Amino acid sequence: MSADATRLDTPTRIGVNYRQTCRLVVDLDDVVSERSEARERVLDAAELLFAGRGYASVTVKDIAQAVGIRHTTLYHHAPGGKAQLFIEVTERHLQRHRDGIEHAIRNTGGDVRQSLYAIADWLLSQPPLDFMRLTRLDLETMPHGEALRIAQLALDSTIEPIARVLAQAQVRGEIHHADIGLVAGGIFGMIESLHMIPDHAAQPSRAAMARVLIDTFLDGLLEQHQ
Repeated sequence: MSADATRLDTPTRIGVNYRQTCRLVVDLDDVVSERSEARERVLDAAELLFAGRGYASVTVKDIAQAVGIRHTTLYHHAPGGKAQLFIEVTERHLQRHRDGIEHAIRNTGGDVRQSLYAIADWLLSQPPLDFMRLTRLDLETMPHGEALRIAQLALDSTIEPIARVLAQAQVRGEIHHADIGLVAGGIFGMIESLHMIPDHAAQPSRAAMARVLIDTFLDGLLEQHQ
């Protein structure tokens, strides 16, 4: 083969190699995208199962069956198995609550009553958080360090924003209490308890009930009769 022929063939070879490389990159992107979507399906299924039944009552096979894959395949998405999935979906769930509550607070202009209303609306728009089961049962099965970290994340994602709203109102002289953290925990627990009311009995709405209870917390009972 002459040198001229070689020079003419070189751009052709480069073009062919470039197209093959592009196809390979596209194929790899498709594979990564499919794996990412499949993993999200696994996480979504695990979150629903753990939320409904608790950590101890859910198996890897349950999660795989909910997604429609073999349980051995599930370990490709979560090599650490059930424990890894539980930690990851719990973190994701709590972070979603934290982001939602913070967004709700930002839209109220700092008013304590409206902030608590907005927090209640957010909490009642989400599946209930079973803190009793999380702290008394689920986290007991986790390594101590992980359990402490998730417990702290749970407080930071739910009760801490309520306590901050109350503390800011106290600084402004609008309310006063010696233990703002205790009040914040009580308000959170009170709102979450409204999830237990059956739909047919939630008249008025849970959000309306939450407002009445928040007003009672802020205004008190005795003052209304003075």
